[in-house]
Amino acid sequence: MISDAELPSTRPYLIRALYDWCSENGFTPYVAVKVDNTVQVPREYVQGDEIVLNVSMDATSSLKLGNEFIEFKARFGGKPRDIMVPIQRVMAIYARENGQGMAFPVSDNGDTTSSPLSSVTAVSAQDGTELQGDEPTPPPTSPPRPFLKRIK
Repeated sequence: MISDAELPSTRPYLIRALYDWCSENGFTPYVAVKVDNTVQVPREYVQGDEIVLNVSMDATSSLKLGNEFIEFKARFGGKPRDIMVPIQRVMAIYARENGQGMAFPVSDNGDTTSSPLSSVTAVSAQDGTELQGDEPTPPPTSPPRPFLKRIK
């Protein structure tokens, strides 16, 4: 029998499920990421060690929602970039239009085994900032920050 410590994380499966839900219902999936040195994103768009990425099909190419990493190509300020986010650094995935999604615990040292996902949470952008064109992230001056609310 496999012990809990040996079980694979449910996080990548939940992220893929919510991504599919957003896409199939015409919503724009956003991923909030806690940035550290393992995350490959344009640093000029990171604020407070966090970044919010638009991972819709319109904003990305070659999107791979794997068990270990989310990988894709996207344009930032018109410049193509390769993005790679370890699954364990994903704080939330949610629909831009209605804020529905799920949040995940992320510790500063990247270890999430001690704080398992305890419940589904709704997530919404605090300021409703709209993204234009192929921009997968908001401009550095006003990124939408996820606002987490526990649903019972």
